[in-house]
Amino acid sequence: MEVLQDIPFHVDAAAVLNGLRLPARGERAREVRRVLKAAQAVARPKAVYDLCFIEKKGEDTVEFGGATFTSRVLRMNLDGAGRVFPFVATCGRELADFAASLDDLVLSFALDTVMVRALAAAIGFLRKHIRRRYALGKTAVMNPGSLDDWPLSEQKPLFSLLGDASKLIGVELNDSFLMVPLKSVSGVIFPTERRFESCQLCPREACPNRRAKYDPELWQQRYRPSPP
Repeated sequence: MEVLQDIPFHVDAAAVLNGLRLPARGERAREVRRVLKAAQAVARPKAVYDLCFIEKKGEDTVEFGGATFTSRVLRMNLDGAGRVFPFVATCGRELADFAASLDDLVLSFALDTVMVRALAAAIGFLRKHIRRRYALGKTAVMNPGSLDDWPLSEQKPLFSLLGDASKLIGVELNDSFLMVPLKSVSGVIFPTERRFESCQLCPREACPNRRAKYDPELWQQRYRPSPP
């Protein structure tokens, strides 16, 4: 298991102000910049991951690290893989606590943007680190809760593979299977020869986080179980 803590992250004040649709000059913009400077000082995005070898595959289950996961999509995505990398990444409790201390709507929105970008920095750094360290080519990611096929409750066995993530990077999993800080994500990274994004199987329209077009034929072509 490895913890990644020294993750480079820069708060882009101009981009945040643009997202808020605030002019670059003015007292409100100066106030936002002051808060963003303070956020930069405390921001500590982090990640923890482990290397696991796949031990068993069923029709719609896969076992690694001594834990069994139920997902037809995950099972088929790991069809040619021998190892996976379960992980948790976060914007960091330091940044989340700072954001929670603000009682101004505009400033809170600005910090929400910063936390999203800090989490993205942690995930990007983690994926590059794993590819370089283990000499991998293409990789893909799956996250519990991103599809109905792999529900949020599957975070519990995933967390069990990473020991006490709360002590390692300050992330806790509550009884509703939600993570604290909220801007955290869990999942598995795996080597693959073909691109995969959960978005390809999700029909939700107007999703601000969509990374790929919905493919209504993909389930039938790649994931539908064979008839008995």
